[in-house]
Amino acid sequence: MKRIILSIFAMSLLIVSCSSDDDAGSSEPSGAYEDGIIVNGEGSFSLPSSISFISEDLMSSENQIYFNVNNETTGGFLQSIGFNDDKAYIVVQDGTIKVVNRYTFEKLATISTGLTLPRYIAFEDNTAYVSDWGDPNDTTDDYIAVIDLTSNAVISTIPVAEGPEQVLEESDKIYVSHNGGYHTNNIISVINTIDNTVETITVNDVPDEMFIDESGNLLVLSSGANQSWLTPPVETEAAITRIDLSDNSIISNLEFPAGQHPSLMAYDDGFAYYILNNQVYSLSDSATSLPSTALFDISASYAYGLSVDDNQLFVTDASFTENSTLLVYDLSSGTETNTFSVGVGASKIYFN
Repeated sequence: MKRIILSIFAMSLLIVSCSSDDDAGSSEPSGAYEDGIIVNGEGSFSLPSSISFISEDLMSSENQIYFNVNNETTGGFLQSIGFNDDKAYIVVQDGTIKVVNRYTFEKLATISTGLTLPRYIAFEDNTAYVSDWGDPNDTTDDYIAVIDLTSNAVISTIPVAEGPEQVLEESDKIYVSHNGGYHTNNIISVINTIDNTVETITVNDVPDEMFIDESGNLLVLSSGANQSWLTPPVETEAAITRIDLSDNSIISNLEFPAGQHPSLMAYDDGFAYYILNNQVYSLSDSATSLPSTALFDISASYAYGLSVDDNQLFVTDASFTENSTLLVYDLSSGTETNTFSVGVGASKIYFN
């Protein structure tokens, strides 16, 4: 009997060992929307906002994923999405942020108190920082909402200049581009997260897109003012500005010729990419002047979103009356390789 018991015990150890080896070698996905491309559709006055998913291998896609999982819409005018650990924060201009599992898109919470017209979100440790225009007709009430991510509550606000837009976290600092909202602005706010003090850096008019380059510098695209409807018209130069974050000094300020107003920029592996007149240009970190030759042309009717990853360039060709199109290009050849139907007013492109 003892021998039988020992044999059974030995067999059980073998089974457990084999099971452990199998588990260690497996890598089950965390959800249906892991390892792919997320595209947010802003929606329009008559059509709802939405979120689309394209698989990493570009073999499948699904629209309305938030609705499909939660049986509710994302709300009116989806502005942006922020990703932090295993959660995604869906920022909607109706004054709410929907918190979901980033891999399943199951809704976990809604943040609705303390927000007015939120735009973008950044994270540091257990805190989120959200740019908010307040009343867009009031030039003095703009702020950054500080959110405790444990309670999902706005715990304080930091007053900032008009039109806070993109927010980016780097080394205990929050960088905020101010495009001016309904007006025009020309600063980057620098918020020290230790004491919430604010400094500013002056750049060209209408700064928006921001990235940290390979050397740890801040790269900013300012599209310049282009207010042709005014009398007399107002137009200022666009520029790509590189800023040393150790002292907030300007390393370089590469201005575009008059009449050129790029508004989209992406960054990957030491190169900034931007679109001008439906042509794609690249700017290396070491460049001392803007490129004179485009990489290739794109076929978008209204290029509204841009991102780059793994030698592929992704552009949203936005429509506000029907589904938009996501265009995929091979960066090496400039060849359009794939197109996907995505949401109305498709803008931001993320890699999940």
